[in-house]
Amino acid sequence: MAPRNNNRKKNKTTMKTVGAVVGRLRSQAGLSQPELAERACVAPETIASIEQGRRPLLPHMAERLDDVLESKGVLWVMVDNLPDEAKFPIYVVEYVAHEQEAVSLSWYENQIIPGLLQTEGYARAIFQNALPTLTEGEIETKVAARLQRQGVLHREKDPLYGSFIVSEAVLRDRIGGEEVRQTQLLHLRACADLPGVAIQVMPLGRVHHAGLNGPFILLETPEHQHLGYTETQRGGQLFYDPYEVSILSQKYAMLRSQALNPEESKRLLDQLGES
Repeated sequence: MAPRNNNRKKNKTTMKTVGAVVGRLRSQAGLSQPELAERACVAPETIASIEQGRRPLLPHMAERLDDVLESKGVLWVMVDNLPDEAKFPIYVVEYVAHEQEAVSLSWYENQIIPGLLQTEGYARAIFQNALPTLTEGEIETKVAARLQRQGVLHREKDPLYGSFIVSEAVLRDRIGGEEVRQTQLLHLRACADLPGVAIQVMPLGRVHHAGLNGPFILLETPEHQHLGYTETQRGGQLFYDPYEVSILSQKYAMLRSQALNPEESKRLLDQLGES
């Protein structure tokens, strides 16, 4: 297991190194982070996150920064030559970076409770069932990271609007055991009362609905760019193309009309929590 841990450390160092180079080039150009962000047409927080190594520098952004900083392709070459182990999980890192800055988020889920709404016990049960199996240390690291992400629901500055549609089948599943399930249901009910959070349940027995192709997420960035995200067994994909995002948006709009409304969903959560 040691080599896998070493790879994680190497990934983090690579991101920090790229970020440090961006900061150095920016300073040499005599620009502040907000000034570079304005010229690159991104939020200042995006530049700060890249320079701190918390957000990957993606190829299209590397090209844009090379143009603004007149760095003759240096950043693009660095990104293009990242080791394979740093490239593979990039879809996760990029998605989480967008998630933490999003002004709105719409999440449809018919497999498990959405990650932003999971309890510690439920998240641990998910990772304990992972294949290939994870070590206890890896499980705890992943659980802690998932719980940390949930802070976005309680953000005071520029609060997030979060809409979640969850299949009733997920609520009735007993992942982790009955105690974990009951705690998770109570947590969902509490989340349903959070400002800016709407939870809707897609009830069992529907003749048809728009989510048959599986889970997906819609995001709106601080620059009001709309993105889509889907995840499969062995990978994930972010959609920037307006056409693709529009299709997912149409599906979500239909799902909202087909699911129970938020008040009806709260009542169902109360009933399931008592059963």
